[in-house]
Amino acid sequence: MLCVEIPCFQRYDPPLFLRCNATTPSRSLKAIWRNISISLRAWADEAASDGRRRTRWERARAVFALDGQDWNDQRALDRYELLYEAGLVPEARSDHAASLNGGKALSALGQAMASDHRRILATAIARLRAKIRYRPVLFELMPERFTLRTLQDAAEAVTGLSLHPQNFRRALDKSGLVDSTGEMETRTGGRPAQLYRYRRDALLGQQALGVATPRLR
Repeated sequence: MLCVEIPCFQRYDPPLFLRCNATTPSRSLKAIWRNISISLRAWADEAASDGRRRTRWERARAVFALDGQDWNDQRALDRYELLYEAGLVPEARSDHAASLNGGKALSALGQAMASDHRRILATAIARLRAKIRYRPVLFELMPERFTLRTLQDAAEAVTGLSLHPQNFRRALDKSGLVDSTGEMETRTGGRPAQLYRYRRDALLGQQALGVATPRLR
């Protein structure tokens, strides 16, 4: 099973572990997203009181950006914990959470991981997404030489967001984090692309210096 994030309206989240890949039609992904929304609505409506129903639905709206709420890519752990509490991830089957909430795990969310490994992964993703904005940890995931396209691909894989290419490169130029090597990468499948390297000396005298992630609207 390939574990990927949900791409829906340029939003992604790895703790959901969908059984799909990069070629899965957007129609299918939107259907999965719709099923999650419907299931969370049903879970909220199962609450014993009006107050609890409102609280549950407000949580779902906030962390899954439902009803026009803003998407926060750093809330990966919150999303997993809400799915667990609602009994929608397979990990909940081995606990009493699913039976208490009457939840039925969604098959599209994949197979259970051992112990609390999915929660650990969700926590790591959330922290990494936050940290790349104020520390240059993204470059630790890159080879010594890279194209700006591959750097943007890495940033998109971490954040789960589609980034604006021109604004991403403009922010990189302004940060001074990369230098051209003067070499070209010809194995691009298209036009040759210039190769860059990370400037470690750019951190000298800087309190915080991360990679900007301007979203594609």
